[in-house]
Amino acid sequence: MDVRRLELLLALSRLGSMHAVSETLGVTTSTVSQQIAALAKEVGLPLLEPDGRRVRLTPAGRRLAAHAVHILAAHEAARADLDPSAEPAGTVRVAAFHTAIRDSLLPVVPRLPAAVRLEIQEQEPPDALAMLERDQVDLALTYDYNLAPAAIDPALQATRLWDAAWSLAVPSRSRRTPGTAADVLGAFADSDWIVNSRHLADEQVIRTIAALAGFEPRVTQRADSLQLVQEMIVAGLGVALLPAAYPKTTGVSLRRLRDPEPRVRAYALTRRGRTGWAPLSLVLGLLSARPR
Repeated sequence: MDVRRLELLLALSRLGSMHAVSETLGVTTSTVSQQIAALAKEVGLPLLEPDGRRVRLTPAGRRLAAHAVHILAAHEAARADLDPSAEPAGTVRVAAFHTAIRDSLLPVVPRLPAAVRLEIQEQEPPDALAMLERDQVDLALTYDYNLAPAAIDPALQATRLWDAAWSLAVPSRSRRTPGTAADVLGAFADSDWIVNSRHLADEQVIRTIAALAGFEPRVTQRADSLQLVQEMIVAGLGVALLPAAYPKTTGVSLRRLRDPEPRVRAYALTRRGRTGWAPLSLVLGLLSARPR
C-alpha cells in the first residue's frame, strides 16, 4: 500500500470531508478522491460509500484508517532511524497553553543549539490537539485534570510533564469553611462561577465537586486569562478555580481543596513515530528533565 494514500485516508477519517483534507494537506479534492480510489484497488475492498452529497468511510475504510495510525508511525520511525547520529537541526513547531509556555518551554530555549528553533503558538488544549492532528505543529503541550481526565488519541504519544494542585479562589473577605472540597465549594453554592472560555475541563471539575456538595454551579462568566479571572473575582463577579501556586492579586484568597484535591496534569503530545526526529527528541528530553 502506498504510504501517501494511507495518509490521505487517515486525514479523511479525522477531518470528515475531502474538501477539508484538500485544504489541510494542500492538494486538490480530485487528487484525494483518485488516491483513495487507487488505495481501494490495492486492498481489494471499497473504502468509501455515499452519504448524501458527501462520502464516508466504509467499515473496511475505518479499519484501514485505524491500521494506518500504526503503519505511518512505523514509517516515520524508520525514516528517523536512518540517521540517528545526526546533529539536531530544524524548526520545532509548538502549540501550548500559557502556563506551559511560561514555565516549561521558555526555560529550555537558552539550552537549545543554534540550529534548533522553536515556533510557538499559544493555544488551549482542544485547539493545540487539532493542530497536531492536522500536522500543523510537531508538539502540543496540553493539560487535563485528575477529576476530568482527557482521552488521548492512540495516534498520539503522550509524555507526562508535571502536575499541580488547584484551589478555590474567592474574595479575601469571604469566610473560611473547614472540611472536604465539597464542604468548601458548598459554602459558595449561591455564588456566581467563573470558568475558562476556551476549555471545559475546569468547569467539569467544578461541576463534579459541586455534585458531591449537592448543588448545581451557576456559571455566569468565562475568561481565558488567569489574571483577568482574579480581577473579576475582586470585582465581585464570582469565584473560580486557580492554581494554588499562581501569584495572587490583592483582594483574592485561596481555599485549599481536599478529598478530592483537583490537580492539573500537563502533557507533551506528539504524533507516533515522530519522536525519532532529532530536534523534536531534544526538546522533549529537555522538557521531561525539568522538575515536576
